Amino acid sequence: MSDQAVVTLKDVDVEFHGKTRSVHAVDHVNLTVNRGDIYGIVGYSGAGKSTLVRTINLLQRPTSGSVNVLGQDMLALSAAQLRKERKRIGMIFQHFNLMNSRTIADNVAFPLKGIKSKQEIKKKVAELLDLVGLTDRANSYPAQLSGGQKQRVGIARALASDPEILISDEATSALDPKTTSSILDLLKSLNERLGLTIVLITHQMEAVKQICNRVAVMDAGAIIERGDLLQVFSNPKQQLTKDFIDTTLQLDQAIESVLQQPAVKNLGPNDRLLRLTYVGASADQPLVAKLFKSYHVTANILFGDIQILQDTPFGNLIVVLSGDQAQVDTGIQYLKQQDVKIEDILKKEA
Repeated sequence: MSDQAVVTLKDVDVEFHGKTRSVHAVDHVNLTVNRGDIYGIVGYSGAGKSTLVRTINLLQRPTSGSVNVLGQDMLALSAAQLRKERKRIGMIFQHFNLMNSRTIADNVAFPLKGIKSKQEIKKKVAELLDLVGLTDRANSYPAQLSGGQKQRVGIARALASDPEILISDEATSALDPKTTSSILDLLKSLNERLGLTIVLITHQMEAVKQICNRVAVMDAGAIIERGDLLQVFSNPKQQLTKDFIDTTLQLDQAIESVLQQPAVKNLGPNDRLLRLTYVGASADQPLVAKLFKSYHVTANILFGDIQILQDTPFGNLIVVLSGDQAQVDTGIQYLKQQDVKIEDILKKEA
């Protein structure tokens, strides 16, 4: 992953003024995307994600702030220069935006008309359809394709001008989970094979978890948290980020279920119901065995989950720790020394 910035937004502000009210859609955002990143921008509907990302290619001009893309001050460009620069920034959309009266090959070829010869276009389209796994559908029409296939056409068309950056604006939101996963895998492979930098706009933290290396969380037009994917998942600072992550990992449902279990309803005075979060090397340690062997603390595991994020194990356990109060406290200190993050679930519930 390169540290060379390809997108730099500084103090970007977008305001919309209506007759009766004004909307502050993007609130003084700073954002840097480096070459080779798959940068996820996540937030609920209305958070300002799509408005923000459209300032990158100036489909939305900011009210104030600066936009630098691939070394160009985008706001200083003439209309002709801007059209040229936009070819370096591909874009795919939630609803595909295909032309129903044209074949798949013609849809992919559309951005190349008048730029390349017929023979060059034919060759390029064949390469792109092969890249997205649709060689056999070149002469089909959009109505004959599934949602996932249509999005693959959208991706092929976005790649026609050989962009260096690809913006995915909620591109998987209309797809079922299995199809979403296959489209995300395709984007990941394009990132690796073509060196493509991808900015992924989504309200699905699951999508971010699957392919992104960096993530920013938006709320009410502002970025409230950002960082390396593993860092944000393992140690979220903002409640909204925690909510997104817990929903993705299904931890909120797990905690609800755990709270109904007899082992939790009948806790002893020294018992502690805890969520343990551990990353990397901590995941390889026999922590539960060590608690019993060294501190005589019993850990009753009520829920366990381990994920691999950026090739690093990331796990969560919900446990009841039982034993002498002093020993339980000492055991908890031991866990903290092993870089295990500890959350008291009953205190959180209270």
